[in-house]
Amino acid sequence: MQFKNITYSIPWNLFLITLGSIIFSIGLKAIVIPNGMITGGFSGAGILIYYYSGIFTPGIWYLLLNIPIFILGWIFVSKRFLLYSLYGAVIITIAIDLIQFEIALKDLMLATIAGGAVLGAGAGIVFRSLGSVGGNDIIAIILNQKFGIRIGTYNFCFNLILFLCSFGSLNTELILYSMTMSYITSQVIEYCITMFNQRKTIFIVSDKPKEIAAQILTNLKRGATFIKGEGTYTGRPKDIILTVVNTFQIKRVEEIVFTIDPDAFLITENTFNVLGKGFSQRKVY
Repeated sequence: MQFKNITYSIPWNLFLITLGSIIFSIGLKAIVIPNGMITGGFSGAGILIYYYSGIFTPGIWYLLLNIPIFILGWIFVSKRFLLYSLYGAVIITIAIDLIQFEIALKDLMLATIAGGAVLGAGAGIVFRSLGSVGGNDIIAIILNQKFGIRIGTYNFCFNLILFLCSFGSLNTELILYSMTMSYITSQVIEYCITMFNQRKTIFIVSDKPKEIAAQILTNLKRGATFIKGEGTYTGRPKDIILTVVNTFQIKRVEEIVFTIDPDAFLITENTFNVLGKGFSQRKVY
């Protein structure tokens, strides 16, 4: 309960949004723009308008493009989400205009990798909050909340369409580098979102399920569920153990299982998000 209170506290969310926005702005102003590349989403659209018009700044264009999107956030998400997102958009606008240094990278591929990593880390940190930095992020969160579409996947698909529309008007190589950077960004965003929620789902088939389940409960403080099964060869009913643990507990589970039953069968699967008591709580924007 205490962790949940921190997650929903105003200072914690403002800290995440501020930190993520500044990191994102550094990637944009110090890496992407000096190399003539573009990002995806509304920040990329703002850069394109800046390249073509030469007026205002990318930060101001980003804020102007966000105005209609904030209305969607108000209607489909919540007032709290809108206010946090407005704060994030303002921080990015200010940070982009204040950052005057450049991270010198002569190799465009290195700039692509570095840019994608920094942009993804900044956006991912913001997504850990109850807000966003506006623009495409608001649409991504609406689709994630309503239809379960992964945020990184949506961002990459949107950006792919944006970049395809840029062919013929921008340097082809820079567009391809920008597309690569967008993919790296989407992967880093997904990692930042799930890195504290990753768990391992373990299925255990054994003739001693009750002893194993009791040891998991006692030694690891993790619950387990019996799933009724039947051996195809013997035809005998079996209690299959289902449990979810973190990555540091896998070896301890293996030790418990094979110490009790050397002939047991253990299956481990990646689980990217677990919601419920003892794990992460559902985030309500």
